[in-house]
Amino acid sequence: MEEIMTYTNRLVHETSPYLLQHAHNPVDWFPWGEEALALAQTEDRPIFLSIGYSACHWCHVMERESFEDEQTAALMNGRFVNIKVDREERPDLDAIYMDAVQAMTGSGGWPMSVFLTPAGEPFYGGTYYPPAPRYGMPSFPQVLIAVSDAYANKRADIESQAERLTAALARSGSVVALDGEPTRRILDEATGKLLQYFDDQYGGFGDQPKFPQPMTLDFAMSQYARTADPEILAVAEMTLERMAEGGIYDQLGGGFHRYSVDRIWLVPHFEKMLYDNAQLLRSNLNVWKITGRALFRRVVNETTDYVLREMTSPEGGFYSTQDADSEGEEGKFFVWTPGAIEAILEAEDAALFGQVYGVTARGNFEGHTILNIVRPLEQVAKGAGLTVAELEKRLAGMRGKLFVAREKRIKPGRDEKILTEWNGLMIHALAEVGVALERPDALAAAEKAATFVLAEMSQPDGKLYRTYKDGQAKLNAYLEDYAAFVRGLIALYESTFELRWLAEASRLTRLMLQQFGDRDFGGLFQTGADHERLVVRRKDFIDNAIPSGNSLAAESLLRLAKLTGNEGYRHEASRIFLPMTSAMAQQPTGFGRLLGALDDYLHPSQEVAIVGDPKDSATQALLAEVRGRYLPHTVLALKEPGEENPLPLLDGRGLVNGKPAAYVCENFACQLPVTEVTALAGLLAR
Repeated sequence: MEEIMTYTNRLVHETSPYLLQHAHNPVDWFPWGEEALALAQTEDRPIFLSIGYSACHWCHVMERESFEDEQTAALMNGRFVNIKVDREERPDLDAIYMDAVQAMTGSGGWPMSVFLTPAGEPFYGGTYYPPAPRYGMPSFPQVLIAVSDAYANKRADIESQAERLTAALARSGSVVALDGEPTRRILDEATGKLLQYFDDQYGGFGDQPKFPQPMTLDFAMSQYARTADPEILAVAEMTLERMAEGGIYDQLGGGFHRYSVDRIWLVPHFEKMLYDNAQLLRSNLNVWKITGRALFRRVVNETTDYVLREMTSPEGGFYSTQDADSEGEEGKFFVWTPGAIEAILEAEDAALFGQVYGVTARGNFEGHTILNIVRPLEQVAKGAGLTVAELEKRLAGMRGKLFVAREKRIKPGRDEKILTEWNGLMIHALAEVGVALERPDALAAAEKAATFVLAEMSQPDGKLYRTYKDGQAKLNAYLEDYAAFVRGLIALYESTFELRWLAEASRLTRLMLQQFGDRDFGGLFQTGADHERLVVRRKDFIDNAIPSGNSLAAESLLRLAKLTGNEGYRHEASRIFLPMTSAMAQQPTGFGRLLGALDDYLHPSQEVAIVGDPKDSATQALLAEVRGRYLPHTVLALKEPGEENPLPLLDGRGLVNGKPAAYVCENFACQLPVTEVTALAGLLAR
């Protein structure tokens, strides 16, 4: 009988699910830290740094093929100090070394495989390496041997390469403003470029793979609000419609998968990320406010249900990801065959469902079907002798039955760590959904998550932690954690009007500027002043799957300035835009969130102050009129009659003839208060 060897390495003491997945590899893994770095220095061994995340399909593949292989592990252990990093816990390390890999190879991704000097300077790297030569790539063992031999025999070349690369990486932290004060010309140029990049056949940008890019879609909607140009609205509306009808959207359970491997949004990478769903919740909510289309409202409600059902911890924080794989197969949980559907639905319903969602014997993914809407409902309804409303009602019932059956399958794994940044994004989304769609459960979840972060992810000195799992919060928070969480707290204030949320947002903003601000060149660093010293201290302005820390900070600073009257926040935001003015105009898909913040900076401000009892139906009607509209530049505040409130925009405001009243101020000039919804609508429409 063959003996099965079991191993345990240092990762067994970590809380990250991704690191724990590797805790029993034969590789002598270290987490990033002093022990590993000191060993590399003492023994003069190069470092092999492997970065990934728990929902990454190819990370799992490389683990099975290489990190679980004893011969490969022996090569790694004998020649390198091996460090494993969860990119979601350590975005600082991920960003530095991803920049390095992209500089060396022209592309990047995960798993990321980087070789470093003992000082942490990168000199060689790539992504996935196969166990044997294929795809035009050398095998991972070949790479290990070649790098080790070069380090031993060509040290001068290695050190020269590392020095040049590190110097290039360091330049990102000292970007200076060259172009002067930003103007609306930047918005116009960026909008023009966006229309050039837009795929007007299938929505989205580029060919394949296709990523959701909600930040770019949000910018498009803000430019529609500015220009009333239907062509730019179509960029957002068509893209979100095609996604909602495609396989990238979970047609049964709600929520969006990571991205589509094809141009038409059909075949996704099946992992679900909290940050994607937070951003797409807001994008779909906003396009619903603009268009009033029921499709988008349904997507918002279903995705909210998904988050509350699948991604919310008992303590109140939101989990990070769900895997693409279950039972060792990518997408197995989500796909269907005609027989599986016919076993659940009556024959007539199964046939009707198959017509709408493209279920065939041949399938569209490895012999199975990814559900996606392939025919207009009007066409199917006509053929079935139904109204569209009748068809939609029947389909909802069918989806419900199939969902119940699917819940009995083995679910994909879930990464249950709680990240401050991603929670901030979801708090923002659910706070807005809660009041716009009258979902008290969504608003309550946002409040509970914010309370959790403040209670369990705050350090004794008031600073934030990055990550929490199994009762343990750790790692200093990054700029993006502060900025995203502050934005969520601001949204909570505008949804509940509880001053505690605004007070916490202001406190954390002051701390953010103190810890991350650059007095010399403007903008904010990703790591705080008391963070561990890394090979470079970088600034991040470019949006990737998640908005950059600087774009989130600019947006939060501007909104907080309007609500509190603190012009210092507006000045700090302006210093974020200055280094990026040319790049924003030329590369709008990389700066969607920052462009949106710039639009807010250049746009005449609008503040709406409402005075009234929030339980009064007249007050509620005024609030609903504001919240039901797409008003990207408008802030909202409320006080009850006779309440002492510190916000300047509420100062001196009162009821009008005993009635709840709305005060609308635009660009430092206030209109007369109104008490009727129609009058308020007229002011907002201006």
